[in-house]
Amino acid sequence: MDKPQEKCAVAAIVSRHPVARPLFFSLRTLQHRGQEYAGIATVDERGIHSVRGKGLVHQVVTEDNIDELTGNAGIGHLLYSIKLSKRENIQPVIVKTSEGSMAISHNGIIVNSPDLRNKLREEGHIFFTDTEEEAMVYLITKELHRGKSVTEAIRLAMRKTEGSYALTFIIQDRVFALRDPMGNRPLCLGRLPDGGFMAVSESVAIQVLGAEFLRDVEPGELVELTPDRLISYQLFPETHKAHCFFEWVYFARPDSRIDGIFGYDVRFRIGERLAKDNPVEADLVSPIPDSGRAHAIGYAHGSGIPYLEGLIKNRYVTRTFIMPDRDAQRTSVRLKVNVLDHLVAGKRIILVDDSIVRGTTIREIASLLRRRGAAEVHVRVGSPPLRHPCYLGIDMTTRDEFIAHDRTVEEVEKEIGVDSLAYISPKGLVESIGLPAEQLCLGCIIGEYPLKLPSERMRFQHRVEDYLSE
Repeated sequence: MDKPQEKCAVAAIVSRHPVARPLFFSLRTLQHRGQEYAGIATVDERGIHSVRGKGLVHQVVTEDNIDELTGNAGIGHLLYSIKLSKRENIQPVIVKTSEGSMAISHNGIIVNSPDLRNKLREEGHIFFTDTEEEAMVYLITKELHRGKSVTEAIRLAMRKTEGSYALTFIIQDRVFALRDPMGNRPLCLGRLPDGGFMAVSESVAIQVLGAEFLRDVEPGELVELTPDRLISYQLFPETHKAHCFFEWVYFARPDSRIDGIFGYDVRFRIGERLAKDNPVEADLVSPIPDSGRAHAIGYAHGSGIPYLEGLIKNRYVTRTFIMPDRDAQRTSVRLKVNVLDHLVAGKRIILVDDSIVRGTTIREIASLLRRRGAAEVHVRVGSPPLRHPCYLGIDMTTRDEFIAHDRTVEEVEKEIGVDSLAYISPKGLVESIGLPAEQLCLGCIIGEYPLKLPSERMRFQHRVEDYLSE
């Protein structure tokens, strides 16, 4: 893994018309958030129907099976994971309970999921999946069995969970969307042009349907979707926000608006800030395609150095497989990107990217540029050094994954074989996003987290400023 990987995306639509195709197009628009598994579940008077499987959305939901997804309400899911052990784990997870069948899609991580599952087993629950989502369904079912309303059952169940989540549910033929009290995972609302409403991980999925963007779901807010209106329930009082900064730096499409801020604008400002704080004499600025493009344009604008794309991406290679040796790694990089020799030969190049995790790809690209004649290779990075695990939904779970862990910037520079390396500072990052530092989750760069985690430090808000003097 040479990039942080988002685990998934969620979607929900309720309309006066069948929703299978709108859900399909929404997920296709969000495909960048998960490329390994996809699924859609719809509901009508006959119950819940689903199509789930391994692959891209259009490989899983096809003209041969989309007509099975009948109903005017439904939810969808995309997943990044290569570790699913059985089909039942593919979301939306569908669980038959004493209160009827339910479906759930989840973006995020419930950090106390093992404890929840163990307690439920002790109470006699039998699990048919390995997922934390099944545990959430059982917690909701318990409260429904006690006579609680659906909204109160969700509130009481989610009070027992700790972690991050953007959730979409089908419960008793009703469709809901819920965002965690920190607002760590994104979730927004739209109005369909022909009647009905939708909730999706990114605003761009609303626009692709010609729908109207309404607003972001508030932290701790539960929204019920109906054909005629949205019904809001503030389940939890706001304590502190902890939006994931990587949404703006990398995960979200640049044309998506997350909590009122477009990803493109943030990436452009990051590039400008990198040029201001970390200048270097060079002949051209080039992005690592496609993730570093807006950052590089910002750097070129801020530095006055020409922007040229010295690397061209093969858009039909979706992921980097683990390669057994160095030659195979080099082949993998050449498969993903190719160099425009006549632009780079003899030139001093500034390569701009959003982040570095292991450093494998940037090392190979720098080496490739040198072999194609580049005189100098300088790297500028749009996030501070990643040194700490993420526990809230990004697939970065061990410190050993990070090239910057226990290394100085100079040591990383030497390791990847470039003439200079510079990262944006935490202060520059926060100012580029435009939200107060205390409203961001910065755990993977500062090592303090917005909730209690075993063996990790919780970030108390007065400590944030300690990191912004860098």
